[in-house]
Amino acid sequence: MPAAALKPKPLPTQSTAKRPVLLDLPYAPLVKSALPPGRPREWYVTHNRRLKALRLAIALLDSGVLVPNQAHNETIRDTAELIGVHPPSDTTCHMVRALMRYSR
Repeated sequence: MPAAALKPKPLPTQSTAKRPVLLDLPYAPLVKSALPPGRPREWYVTHNRRLKALRLAIALLDSGVLVPNQAHNETIRDTAELIGVHPPSDTTCHMVRALMRYSR
């Protein structure tokens, strides 16, 4: 019997599934570590915004939103509610679209 016949068939991914693959719920965030002290407040705000935008961009890509022009503010905010993060600001929504645009 060929080795390929013994190997189990992998689960469908976003690129091979006929329909969008739903998010794996429940979402469990990683254990957070303390941020380095002594930086200006703006650095912390920007850092946390980037982390939130990255989480949202990954969740959108996993749910089938593959291009930035599909990611409207309402879509991003609905995804934020789905994964359990606070609704993002317009600036964060813009950053999510930018991450999706430049990840190609």
